[in-house]
Amino acid sequence: MYFAQSMIKRLINHTYIAFLGLMILVSCTSRSAENAKRREAQSESFTFVSNEQRGIQKDTYYQVIKVVDGDTFWIDNLQPGGLKIRFIGIDAPESRNAFKKKKQFYGKESKEFLTSLLKDQKVRLEFDVDSLDPFKRTLAYVYLENGEMVNELIVKSGNGILMTVAPNIKYEELFVKAQDYARENKLGLWGEDLREE
Repeated sequence: MYFAQSMIKRLINHTYIAFLGLMILVSCTSRSAENAKRREAQSESFTFVSNEQRGIQKDTYYQVIKVVDGDTFWIDNLQPGGLKIRFIGIDAPESRNAFKKKKQFYGKESKEFLTSLLKDQKVRLEFDVDSLDPFKRTLAYVYLENGEMVNELIVKSGNGILMTVAPNIKYEELFVKAQDYARENKLGLWGEDLREE
């Protein structure tokens, strides 16, 4: 009798564990299916807009109109309102409260650096695999007329950090070296005096 009760308890425990495992599996599978459906719906609503449709031409320099923060600015692409550009491969602290994003440490300084770099300048844009982000901003590597890449200058000066998002990884190694340089030399965000505050 004791043996039979012990076997029944084990069977119940194993059944319960198997049931829990099955419930977790079903839950994960349904979530994965929901996520896949959500991604599919997003990709269907995401319409491809070519660079030509946005008024962007290869090897053309565009006047900078306005700097938004340390990693975003507007150019005059001869279209109404201009075009909002977000640097590929980098991230800069927020300089103001906007939507769900809050003002961050070193945001003001980062914006001031980019403003001083782009004021009264024309820039050339280079694209990677994806040329738009989820917010419909144009993603680009940005070059000054002297040939310097602004993305690299931001990271190398410590006014931004490396942030590569696949598939846009063309210059990832360049940005890693730039960030290492800023860290080693305690520039911008990496400055010792600033981190102690």
